[in-house]
Order: sequence, then structure tokens, then C-alpha cells
Amino acid sequence: QVLFALNQTLLQHESLRAGSLQAPYTTEDLIKHYNCGDLNAVIFNHDTSQVPNFINTTLPPHEQVTAQEIDSYFRQELIYKRNERMGKRVMTLLRENTDKSFFFAFGAGHFLGNNTVIDVLRQAGFEVEHTPPGQPI
Repeated sequence: QVLFALNQTLLQHESLRAGSLQAPYTTEDLIKHYNCGDLNAVIFNHDTSQVPNFINTTLPPHEQVTAQEIDSYFRQELIYKRNERMGKRVMTLLRENTDKSFFFAFGAGHFLGNNTVIDVLRQAGFEVEHTPPGQPI
């Protein structure tokens, strides 16, 4: 599975570099939506935006099964569980230090798709506010 994932990742990067595959959004698109606090934008609603897309309809059936298994594993292990752990760490700090202020910064990938760090915190009853660029905290 690791070899399959590496090969698929390399093939995607080669296709992007050759121009035969178009990325669904640019880094600039991601930055613009993130800065505007537009986390409901289409680009933020794809759980697999953080990991290569292994599911490819041109693959033979047995490789499609492998691709689905890897995609599922990455989504669960690299996205959902990681965001859950990070959200719990934030909650612990906040609950144990009610007399202190905190600033938490996360990479944009932690705001993508479902079960984001923000989702974890809101589901636990915390209020999360976006601070636009240039606005004092």
C-alpha cells in the first residue's frame, strides 16, 4: 500500500508538472478564502485536500480497491484523528487555565473538510471567532 500510494502521488505530481492534470484550486485561492474567513468555500469542504487523491477511475479494479482503502485510512488517521487530538489539547489548555488568554495558530489544512479543529471545539461548546487580517486581537 505504501508503494502504491507513493507511485500514485508521484504520478499526480508529474501530471501536474506536465500540465495534463489541473489542480482544483491554487494556493492563492486557499490563502484568499482563509484570510477572508470563508471556511465554507468549496475548497475547504474536501477532506482529501490535505492528502493526494488516490481514487482514480482509470485504475484497474483491484487497484481501485487499494486506492479506496488508502484514501479512507489517510482521511481517518491524518485528518480526523489528528484534528481531534489537537482540539482536545486546546480544550485542556483552556479549561486548566481559565485565567489566561491564548492564541492558537494552525495550518490551513486543519480547517479543511469535515471534523476540523474548529468543528471539534464547537461540538464541545466552545465559541470560535475568525479574526480577519489586520484586525487587532
